[in-house]
Amino acid sequence: MILTDIIHLLPDNIANQIAAGEVIQRPGSAVKELLENAVDAGADEIKLIINDAGKSLVQVIDNGRGMSETDARMAFERHATSKIKNIDDLFRIKTMGFRGEALASIAAVAQVELKTKREEDQSGTYIEIENSKVKKQEPIAFNRGTSIAMKNLFFNVPARRNFLKSNTAELRHIVEEFTRVAMAFPDIFFSLQSNGQEVFHLEKGSFKQRIVQILGNSYNAKLVSVEEQTDYLNIMGFVGKPETAKKTRGDQYLFVNNRFIKSAYLNHAIMNAFSAMIPKDSFPMYALFIDLDPAQLDINVHPTKQEIKFEDDKIVYAFVQSAVKHALAQFSITPTLDFELDPNIQRLDAVSKPITAEQKSSTTSSSLFQTFSQKNQAHFVERNSDLKHWKDFYESPSSQHQEAGTTSTQSPTALHKSYESEQPMLQLHQTYIVVQREGGFILVHQQNAHERILYERYTHAVAGKPIATQQSLFPVTIELSPADAVLLVELLPDMKELGYQLEPFGQNTFVIQGTPADVGNGTEKGSIEKIIEQYKHFSNDLKYSKREKLLRSMSLQNSIKAGIVLTQKEMQGLVNDLFACETANTTPNGKPTFMTFQKEEMDKMFGR
Repeated sequence: MILTDIIHLLPDNIANQIAAGEVIQRPGSAVKELLENAVDAGADEIKLIINDAGKSLVQVIDNGRGMSETDARMAFERHATSKIKNIDDLFRIKTMGFRGEALASIAAVAQVELKTKREEDQSGTYIEIENSKVKKQEPIAFNRGTSIAMKNLFFNVPARRNFLKSNTAELRHIVEEFTRVAMAFPDIFFSLQSNGQEVFHLEKGSFKQRIVQILGNSYNAKLVSVEEQTDYLNIMGFVGKPETAKKTRGDQYLFVNNRFIKSAYLNHAIMNAFSAMIPKDSFPMYALFIDLDPAQLDINVHPTKQEIKFEDDKIVYAFVQSAVKHALAQFSITPTLDFELDPNIQRLDAVSKPITAEQKSSTTSSSLFQTFSQKNQAHFVERNSDLKHWKDFYESPSSQHQEAGTTSTQSPTALHKSYESEQPMLQLHQTYIVVQREGGFILVHQQNAHERILYERYTHAVAGKPIATQQSLFPVTIELSPADAVLLVELLPDMKELGYQLEPFGQNTFVIQGTPADVGNGTEKGSIEKIIEQYKHFSNDLKYSKREKLLRSMSLQNSIKAGIVLTQKEMQGLVNDLFACETANTTPNGKPTFMTFQKEEMDKMFGR
C-alpha cells in the first residue's frame, strides 16, 4: 500500500467561491460592497441599477477617479487593495472597503463586466470576467469613473441560488443596504432604479434633508439635533421625538467614522437615554455619527465590517447616552399636558366659567366633598340606595352551581350556552367585560377576544372567503418610505383578500380605493401604516410564513384596544362572536381571551 500526501491547495476559483460565501451572501451584500467602493473612489454621483431584485443584474455607476488598465485587472485578484500598504494601516483605516476581497468574491459567483477610465487616460478599459477568469479585455470610449455590472448571481453555484428569497424579500435587503450607505454620505447624489423604475432619487443636501428623503416627510418637524464634542470622540446626528417611537427597530442608524455598524451595546445606551419617555416595548428613531480616532477601534472583526470593537466600550457608552440625554433635555422633550392645545377642553364650563358662591356652598356641604377633605375618610364610601341593582346583577340566575376552582374546564361552546343573553354586561376599566353565567361569571378581555375573532375571520378570508371591500367615496393616497413601499407591494395580493384595495400611484405612493367595513372613514392611512409597522415587528420570526405574519399583524392592529368604551350591543356582539370561534380561549399568540370564576369560590373568599 502506497501512502500519498492528502493536503493540497485549492484552485483559485474554488477558494474565491468559499471566500465569497463570507462576503457575498445575497444580492444586497454585493450592493453594499460596490457602493462602498464607489464612495472610496471619490464619486459625488452614484447610481445603482438592479433587475429581478439583483438576481439577474446589480450595476453601480460612479463618477469617481476610475482605474488604470493594470489596476482594473488587479482589482479582481484576492487581497488586492489600494487602502493598505503596511500593518500600521490596518489599524488606522478611514475608508469603507479595505479587505481586497469584494470584487474577487463577486467575480467568483457571477458574470462581471467592468468599465472604467481615469481623467488623464485617453481611453477606458473594459473587462469581462466569469468564474474568476478573464474572458475579455479591451480599450473602450468611456467617461471618467467606473461601472461594474454583476450579472446572474450564483449562476455557477445553483445550491446557493436556491437559498435566495423571493424578489420582494431580496429587494428589501437591497434597499436596506442602499439606505445605510446613502444615509452616511448626504453630500453624494444617490439613485436606485429597479426593473426600470426609480425607487430613490436622493439629491445632495444636509444630513437632516437626507434623513427626510429616506424616511419620509413625517420626520421633518420631529427630529432633535444631537451634537457633543469631546477630546475622545465627537457625536452628531438626530434622534426622533418620543412620539415617533415604533414597535420595530427599523429607523435606527448608527455610524462610526461614516461606517454603518450594528451594536446592541450602544443601542442600549440610546434606549436608556429615552427611558421613561417612550413605552418599554417601543424603539426610538435615531441616526447618529460617532467620530473617533481609528486607532481606538477594530473594524476587522467580521467579513461584513458591520461589527466593530472599541478599545474602551464603557467610555463610548457613557458619551453616547449623555449626548442623547442632553439633546432631549435641551429641547424640553418631556411629557406635558397643555390644555391650550385642545379647544374642546377650553370650551368646558369648568374651565370657561367661574364657580358661583351658591355652587361652592352646595359642593362643599356634600358628603362626597367631606369624604375627600376630612382626615381618615379616604376609605369611606357612602351607601347609596340607587346601587341596589348591582346585587341583582352579580347573583346567579340559577341556584345550580358548578363545583370547580376559579377556572373552568368547560368548552367554549358550553360556556356560550350557559350565560344568559338577556342579562346586561358590565365593562370594567374599559378593558374587561363581565358576563354573568350559571354558578359564577366570565371575565372577557376585549382586545384579546377581538384579536381572536379577527384572526379567524382573516384566516377564512385568505382560504377562499374574501372579506367584502367598502369602496371609498373619496379615495385617499398614502405615501410611504421606499422600504415600506417595497414591503407593501409584497403584501398587496393578500391584503386584497382581506378587504384592502390599494393601487400603486407613482413613486412610493398608493391610492386607497377601499378598506374593510370595520375601518372607519379618515383612518384608512393610519390603519395601513400600523399594519406595516406591526408586520415588521414579526419580520424576524422565521417560524411564521409571510401570510401568517400579515394575518397576525392585522388581527393585532385592528382589534379593539383597551380604553375603548363599548355599548351593551357591542359587548353582546363581541362575546357572541368570540364563543363562535373555533379556538375561543386564546389569541393567536396564546394569550387568554377570557377567565371563568365560580360563585362557590367567591363565597369561600368571603367566609360564606
